[in-house]
Amino acid sequence: MNLILKNWLGLFFLLSIFAIGSALVAEHFFNLAPCKMCLKQRHTYYAIIPLISVFYFFNQKNNIWLHILNEVAILYGLFYALWHVGIEKNILEGPTSCSGILSKTNSLQNLKEQISNQAIVSCSDISWSILGFSAASINSLLLLFILTFNTIFIVNNFYEAKKNN
Repeated sequence: MNLILKNWLGLFFLLSIFAIGSALVAEHFFNLAPCKMCLKQRHTYYAIIPLISVFYFFNQKNNIWLHILNEVAILYGLFYALWHVGIEKNILEGPTSCSGILSKTNSLQNLKEQISNQAIVSCSDISWSILGFSAASINSLLLLFILTFNTIFIVNNFYEAKKNN
């Protein structure tokens, strides 16, 4: 565990590159179109990768704000990943833009708007899985792992250091 924490920022960066890279490869090379919830989950990695890069470039990799901002980004992604898993398992309802369901209306204009705003890929459909785990499930587990180690890193490096001073 000490090895992970010692090299945490680099590992965190590589995991983020791997996660978003895998999603983009699946989308562009295997034609697996993402749903709206999948796209929301990517925002986490789109925030984390440049954030770590900028702080690293300015030699601020031990800045508490880097790790707090990363923690917020992880929680954002975890929220959408877990929600997405709930939608896939029919436990939770997704946003209307994700469901593929049209609501009743008497207005032709309203019906046209609903159709044009309809998700091409339903969030409840699982386009691929590995050993029974959907992409949203795998992303949830990855984000839980990252959240756990980032929290441990923050406590070890900032809270404990402050307590010892």
